[in-house]
Amino acid sequence: MLRTQFEEELLNLHNQFYEMGMMVSNAVHKSVRSYTKHDKVLAKEVIENDITINDMETRLEKKSFEMIALQQPVTTDLRTIITVMKASSDLERMADHAVSIAKSTIRLKGETRIPEIEKEISDMSDYVKKMVDNVLVAYVKTDEKDARTIANMDHRVNESFNRIYNATIKNMQSNPETVISGTDYVNVASYLERIGDYVTNICEWIVYLATGKITELNTNHNE
Repeated sequence: MLRTQFEEELLNLHNQFYEMGMMVSNAVHKSVRSYTKHDKVLAKEVIENDITINDMETRLEKKSFEMIALQQPVTTDLRTIITVMKASSDLERMADHAVSIAKSTIRLKGETRIPEIEKEISDMSDYVKKMVDNVLVAYVKTDEKDARTIANMDHRVNESFNRIYNATIKNMQSNPETVISGTDYVNVASYLERIGDYVTNICEWIVYLATGKITELNTNHNE
């Protein structure tokens, strides 16, 4: 009897994690859309929704601790709970970066903008969002192979960041009026790049869940 109740709680934990993940994916998407469309209303929505995401993380963590204390789970069950705890804190950090992007949107006044760089940022964010969505599916399926593939996607995110960075610096040098928005572009791109790093972290937790081994997937992550 206890076992079934425990399994039910474990399933609930999984579902809550997935739900939190979908909210974070949504926040990332909306924050960049607000930024490229200059939509302050959408940006404020991202900032307000962050409270819900933080609450979910707190709830997940509390529930995880309770389950460890009361059920004293072993091996795979314990791995599942640890994975949820670690990966949900990665999700929460991604959401914080989405909030930073939304705050950049609100700060933006009528600065001189660079449309082709905004297009790059928008493409980069679509790609990052795809990584976030894919990692949630890999998590649900405990798919080690997918997790490794998704971690490899991060190289392209880093390349995007470098491209945006270099193009922005060039623009700032030739046109000083773009300095304010340019500084913002670099910041937004670096938030997206960090989100890619957190996705890679979650990939590592999926590998741990599948194999019981802690593996470093992209060695360049904390650069």
